[in-house]
Amino acid sequence: MSEAKYDKKVTVREIVDFFKFEQLTGDDHSLDRWTVVPDINRPGFELCGFMKKTDPRRIVVIGNKESEFIRSMSEEDQRERFPQITDGLTPTLIITKNNDLPPILKEVAEATDFPILRTNLETYRLQTDLITYLDEKLAPEDTLSGVLVSVHGTGVLLLGESGMGKSETALDLIRDGHILIADDRVDVQHIHNAIYGHSPSIIKGLLEIRGIGVIDVEKMFGSASLSDSIRISLVIKLVPFEAAAEYNRIGDETQRFTRILDVLIPTITLPVSAGRNVSALVESAVINYKMQQKGYNSADEIRARFRNAAGKEDK
Repeated sequence: MSEAKYDKKVTVREIVDFFKFEQLTGDDHSLDRWTVVPDINRPGFELCGFMKKTDPRRIVVIGNKESEFIRSMSEEDQRERFPQITDGLTPTLIITKNNDLPPILKEVAEATDFPILRTNLETYRLQTDLITYLDEKLAPEDTLSGVLVSVHGTGVLLLGESGMGKSETALDLIRDGHILIADDRVDVQHIHNAIYGHSPSIIKGLLEIRGIGVIDVEKMFGSASLSDSIRISLVIKLVPFEAAAEYNRIGDETQRFTRILDVLIPTITLPVSAGRNVSALVESAVINYKMQQKGYNSADEIRARFRNAAGKEDK
């Protein structure tokens, strides 16, 4: 099994600042420790003396059960096992439900300037909130060239070569009441088995239209025309229309996908030519996609109609 590659990290200081945890041990420098794993470690095995191999840099959480077990441990066992859960690869240890800091654990932590934190949160709530926070902060990222819009609440990523009219299509959609997320450059993250997109801050809310220049969407159409981020549920690729090319006509062709950060996103190819209302096509594609998600497929409907018509002719 290959060694995991970690490209991002979160410091204990960031965690303390975000959650407002109480710091019980360690000086300010100890908060520079960091984690690269969006997970935690409940150290039941370690406290029992079984030092199983776990991912490095996982945050240790001591809940009610662990606190009760520690109170039953001998002083000798505590001095032997506490260094294992406060070693150099452990970012920090968090005590939940305002449980007391065991004196020997405090002694061991202070000897190595190890940061121990405390919260009044229930253990299950801390786990949920902390893993969600780490998952988002440590999420794999990439940057795509395209336009991201929200159409009827569905995140749609418009892709295509330069000059295909992606920004102009977004402008038409915004005029019809839909929402811009990002134009030209879309930063994407893989969070909770889904892909979320947002705009780089430097170009947020701006739309570049050839012949006009850059427009401020919020000032022109109001704050409701702009949003920070959205889950990408559908990719629509705009391609030049070719008379000889085969395009989806019935809707029963094999579903195509675009892979973004190892997640497959359903994809539709729309041919673009003079006279085609691309924004209307995009909106219709989204409505059709939403209907398919609810179990309705127009291709099945037209096949059923042909079968009925053929049956009547045979009588």
